[in-house]
Amino acid sequence: TPQNFATTGIVGVPMMFLIMAVVLAVFAAGYAAMSRHISNAGAFYAYIAQGLGRITGVGAAFVALVAYNAMQVGLYGLLGAVTAGFLEAQFGIVLPWWIVALVFLAIIAFLGYRRIDLNARVLAVLLVCESLVVLVFDVSQLTAAPQGLSLEPFTWGALTTGAVGAAFCWTMAAFMGFESGAIYSEECRDPRRTVSRATYIAIAIIGVFYAFTAWSMAMGTGVDAIIPRAQEHGADLLFVLGGERLGSAFATIGTVFMITAVFAATLSFHNAVARYFFALGREHVLPAWLGAVHPRHGSPYRGSVSQTVFALLVVTGFGVSGGDPLGTLFNWFTNLGALGVILLLVITAAAVVGFFHRDRRDVGLWNRLIAPVLSGLALLAILYVAFTNFEALLGTPPDSALNWAIPAVVLVSGVLGLGYGAVLRARDPQAYARIGQGRPGAD
Repeated sequence: TPQNFATTGIVGVPMMFLIMAVVLAVFAAGYAAMSRHISNAGAFYAYIAQGLGRITGVGAAFVALVAYNAMQVGLYGLLGAVTAGFLEAQFGIVLPWWIVALVFLAIIAFLGYRRIDLNARVLAVLLVCESLVVLVFDVSQLTAAPQGLSLEPFTWGALTTGAVGAAFCWTMAAFMGFESGAIYSEECRDPRRTVSRATYIAIAIIGVFYAFTAWSMAMGTGVDAIIPRAQEHGADLLFVLGGERLGSAFATIGTVFMITAVFAATLSFHNAVARYFFALGREHVLPAWLGAVHPRHGSPYRGSVSQTVFALLVVTGFGVSGGDPLGTLFNWFTNLGALGVILLLVITAAAVVGFFHRDRRDVGLWNRLIAPVLSGLALLAILYVAFTNFEALLGTPPDSALNWAIPAVVLVSGVLGLGYGAVLRARDPQAYARIGQGRPGAD
């Protein structure tokens, strides 16, 4: 959230979260309706394949792999940098950020190799603790607001003062994972109910909680000061403001739970990538050996190991070459991931319309047509402004080639996926027929 304020210059970040929550809630009306008829660890890939055709589904799968891999690998930059700084400040232990990141990578690799039950328990405990710390911070800022409480961050003027597209990209990055209930649909007792319920709950909690926290942060600095203070302190702003109101102990505790929060997020994206590899391997879109589950743990362990190796190569490469863990690895990669997910949401909205056009399955007009069309158009507009404002996220000059080269990675991956899907249709009809169909006997 401080990075959102700092890089975009938009005071209306709290309003951004509410707008995105409404758009995603409308999107979820069709997404949840489709989830009742498709149970597949490939989620977006499977939905798009069954709604818009197999070749389009493969294109979406390639975008999803790039987006989720970029997000989880980028988080290792933040995780390593923050933890290395904490160890040096508190204990005088000086370690390169990438060595610290590799330690976390090893822990996440172990958890990803195990059953999801273990991961869910770890994530639940961390989530509760982190949320409590942030709520304490929020209350401390509201009770000592230097300019009093104001609703200005929720006004239209506050929403349009800076790089709107970049702000939407940061905001979408905060929501990433809301759709992951579908990724675990094959591991749920009742996926027809659980996926839709989890999706709506995630959107509501993220939207309200982040909007409230962003507003509290703006109140804690004063509306006029939130942008310059966010630019001054960056990701440390929460700890700086918390330390001013609650003492230095809060900064220490807050840093610990920020580390665990980023760890939890990285673990979540690791699991998502592993299941995409599994789904694509099972259907022979990728090598079939990726489609195996562990005989004892029941986990997609080969998909887990594969993306662990990828993360290991990227993190080590950045570390050895002296790359910037925050300005480049975290900033560029996570926003690239967010951009990819926005594109997937647009295509999935179209897929919902296509899926129910062939068979309405007693689904109402709102869920099968109106909601996906409205949300698809809104997300397409967000995607456009995100592309056109991407230089604000990168911190590069307007004429820099990076401004179009990095977003182009998402589009190029999709085009390569479409081409690969066409090759499968011509050379491997059996594999082509399996695309998006999931486990044998799935609806």
